[in-house]
Order: sequence, then structure tokens, then C-alpha cells
Amino acid sequence: MLNSTGERQDDVVDTTDTYSRRVRLMNRLHARRAARSRPATGFQSNPEPKMIGHYARGRQLLAGNFLFSGHLIEAPSVSIWEAAERVDTSTNSAHGFEWLDDLAAVGDVKARQTAQSWMVDWIERYGHGRGAGWTPDITGRRLIRWIAHGFFLLRGADKETSEAYFRSAAQQAIFLSRRWHVARAGLPRFEALAGMIYAGLSLQGMEDRIEPAIAVLKRDCKSQIGPDGGIPSRNPEELLQILTLFTWVDSALRDAEREVPQSLTASMVRIAPALRAMRHSDGGLARFHGGGRGLDGWLDQALASVGTMEQPDNGLHMGYGRLHAGRTSLIADVAPPPGGAADAEAHASTLAFELTSGRRPLIVNCGSGSSFGPEWRRAGRATPSHSTLSIEGVSSSRIVIGKDGVERLSVGPKDVQSEITALKDGSRLAMAQDGYRASHGLTHVRTLDLSQDGRALAGEDLLTILDEVDEPRFDRALDGEKLQGIPWSVRFHLHPEVDAEIDLGGAAISLTQKSGEIWVFRHDGAGELRLVPSVFLENGRLRPRATQQVVLSGRAMTYATRIRWSLSKAQDTPTALRDVQETGSELDD
Repeated sequence: MLNSTGERQDDVVDTTDTYSRRVRLMNRLHARRAARSRPATGFQSNPEPKMIGHYARGRQLLAGNFLFSGHLIEAPSVSIWEAAERVDTSTNSAHGFEWLDDLAAVGDVKARQTAQSWMVDWIERYGHGRGAGWTPDITGRRLIRWIAHGFFLLRGADKETSEAYFRSAAQQAIFLSRRWHVARAGLPRFEALAGMIYAGLSLQGMEDRIEPAIAVLKRDCKSQIGPDGGIPSRNPEELLQILTLFTWVDSALRDAEREVPQSLTASMVRIAPALRAMRHSDGGLARFHGGGRGLDGWLDQALASVGTMEQPDNGLHMGYGRLHAGRTSLIADVAPPPGGAADAEAHASTLAFELTSGRRPLIVNCGSGSSFGPEWRRAGRATPSHSTLSIEGVSSSRIVIGKDGVERLSVGPKDVQSEITALKDGSRLAMAQDGYRASHGLTHVRTLDLSQDGRALAGEDLLTILDEVDEPRFDRALDGEKLQGIPWSVRFHLHPEVDAEIDLGGAAISLTQKSGEIWVFRHDGAGELRLVPSVFLENGRLRPRATQQVVLSGRAMTYATRIRWSLSKAQDTPTALRDVQETGSELDD
């Protein structure tokens, strides 16, 4: 329970990414106890829904097509809970009620009656502490949607349904007030606190939850949002989720004519330019450390809600460097991977970059495979799944399985350096990381030069010894390869909508966008150029999307191996193209 200053009165914070068995048992116990508390009697206010629902997904749900963790369940006339139980990993997302946004986007009588039916079914099945939905973050996510879509859920409902709704909503609010502290600091805790604030502002009899939740929110805004607007996980999409929650809380407090904490406002003002710095020219976010590009319109809505037009400076933001010229944007990971609790989701992506031209991504990272199971999740975190250099069989950071069974990123770069400088005809991002120093004595140095018009990118990757003490390590690694050289590969993963073809007898590769734009990849001959299969991992799809990757590979025989390459628009490609073709739906295969 919280006191009036937001301080905990028992237990310690669980900082792991997953809830332990003991914590889950305690969550279940507190959920059952909360069910015996006095229910809310009605709404005292109702925040306007701010969520972005998708009409097409709502229609799919009404047709009985359920997509859970990459599994399509076709079950017409079946409750979402019956469908979800057929997929072991599906229940967490379903219990958060984010699907309610999609049914509300449809908004007709059938959608409303289906939402009411599934809500009542959830109360009957899980309302006494059963199921995967009784964690603080999922409960907060669910309660926010119950309240925001309250009129949609209760319109035309009978007395019994209304009473069940308010009884369960009060139970969830009380549960949050007792269990918010076991949520990991960051997004999970912000979701729990936002749920408490929504409940306190909207439900009669829950008013005493507001001030303690605001006190903790103020504290966490100061400790979790960095001076540059970043967060410890370095996940751009997670930062967008946090900003979205903050704007919802800000709006709800203003609508209730309550004071908005200065620390909340200051956090939003810091986050906005950081997100702009991680935004590609197509409007999507860079895909690093488990994050996706974000749903269309989501980032625009969040930035508009903050109301500040402050643009990012030319420095680093949350450990990412950005070059932008003409219609081209390049974003690179130039910081060590996240540590602490965030290392369970971190990727070995140091010095990887993504490049987008206009509305079309060109060079990408494979992305997070979490929605496709543990093997895809593990593969997506490895260095070869990113557009950077890797030594064969070794990632720049290694995955270590802890005593709790969680796969954490460890044994990675300790020193990562970067610098952005202006050139006479463009800009340069220079960076270096020592993730291979302990195992091979090598430091990876990467230089990226983007021309002033954004039509050409010149790159150089260098594997080198920076100190004499590293020479014996390199020699031992070379001996391990029987003096045949240390195998390396520089990978450039392509977006699935890029058509790649080998040209000039294998000396170049042409990359054609759906817009008709053509880029040409060339190299200096230091390695073998190949075009090989790859995958594009994207949440919300049935399976990984097949794509290709450009691979330069060779062997390091000396203390310095230099690989030069370039990516430039074909001379007959205009600087600006009329690009109006729609991209594929995220529900497509």
C-alpha cells in the first residue's frame, strides 16, 4: 500500500523483467483480497479515449480471426479467451484489452455487444485472481481501457453487467494500489501508476488513489527519464509508449481540473525531441533493442499532444546518432547495450544502422522476434541480425542465461565512442566499439559519410588492434583458425519491399524500391560480395517476412583489416519521386 507521499510500506521492488513465482502468487492473493473490497458506484468523470484503434483489425476480431504471438486462430463465434487459451504465449497481450481499441474503432452494435460479452466473460473466468492478467502493468493497461471506453462498454448494458463492471474496476484499482511496487521501474510501473490515476479520477469511491500514485509518478519521472529524454532500455518504441501514457495522464488531470506535476510536463518536453531524433524520414521509429517502428499515426499523435516543436540537436539521443540530408535519414546505435533489468530485452546491435529514403526503408535491422517464439527472439538479438560487422560465430555482446532462467545480454562492449562532424560536402558519423577486444583483441571502427543531398553514403569498417597488449589475443584467435584468418562479415539487411539484383558481374548490387528509386551498393574488393536470404521480424504478422541481405565477407589476417563500401542513388534516379503507393498492411502474411 502507498502512504500519502507515495512511499512503499512493505516489500522491495522487483526489478526483473519477468515476475517470479512468488510474486505471481502474491499478485493472485491480493487480487482475491481486493475482490472483497467495496465496489465503485459509478463514474464521476470519464476521460476521452485517446487510443488509436484499427478498423481492419476490429473487423477481423468480429469475424473470429485472432492473431496471437504469430499464431492465427480462426474461431468464429468463440470468445477471445477461448481462442487465446489455444496459444500458450498469447494471454498477456489479450489480458491488456488493447483489442478493445480496435472494436471501438468499428463502433457498431455488433462490436459493442462483442466487447461487452468478452468483458463479462473475462470477469467470470479471471476476476478472482486467475490467469496471466493479474500483474500491475497488465492490470494498469486493462483498467485504462476499461475506463476510457467505459461508455462504449456500458451503453445498452443491463444492470447486472454494469454492476459487474464497476465491481471489477474497483477491484483492479485496489489491486494496483497494493501491488504497483512489484512492477519493473520504467514502462511497466508507469502503466500501473497511470491505471491508478485513471481509476482515482473516474471511479466514485477511488479518489484516495490519486495523490499517492502522482507522488510515485513524479519520483519515477525524475529517476527514469534521463536529461536527454532517454530511458534505460534504449528501446525507441518503449519511449513512445511512455510518452503516450504521460500525455493521457496529463489530459485526464487537466480535464478533471487538477494540477499537472511539473516533473511530468518536463519529462514530456525532454522526450519529444529525443523521439524526433530517432524518427526516420518515413515517420517511423528506428528499430533497436526490441522496439518496432510504431503504428502509423501513433508518434504524430503523441508529439502533437505534447505541444512543443523543439527539434533535436546534432548530438546523441539515448545513445543513437542521426544523419539526415535531402530525403535520406540514417540512425545508428552508438552506445553500449542497456544494462540492469533492461538487459533481458537488449540486442547486440552496437554500431548497427538503418537507412530510409523518403517513405521507403532501405537498410534495416531484422527486428524483435519475441512474438514468434524463443528461438526467433534469441536470433533477433544476435549481432548478425543487425546491419553491422560481426565476427563469425560471435556477437559483439553475448547472451548469458541467468540462474532465474532469463537470457540476459552480457560480456559486451565496455568502451563505445562516437562523433558527428560536418564535412564540406555532407556529414560524418564516426564510431568505435571494443566488443571483440576480449575474445579477439580487435576493435571495430566504423565511419559513415552522408552526402549533402542525401544521395550517397560512403562507409568504412575497420577491424584493428589499438594497443600492443591486444596483439597476443589476436594471435591466439588466429592460431585457433589455423592461420587461415579470422572470418568476418558486414551485413546490410534489406527491407522486404526492396528488390535486389547482382550487377556488373558481381561487383555491385542494385536495390530497387517500390517507388522506382534505385540505389547501387559497391565495395572496394576487400571481401566477397553476396546476396543471401534474411528475415524481417515484425509484431502483428503471422510469420517472419522473407527478405534479403547484402553480405561482404572475408578473413582478417593482419592487425588491421579495412573494408570500404558505398551506397548511392543511380544517376537516373530523380532527387524527388511521387511516391503514393501504399505499403502492405501489418496484418498481411
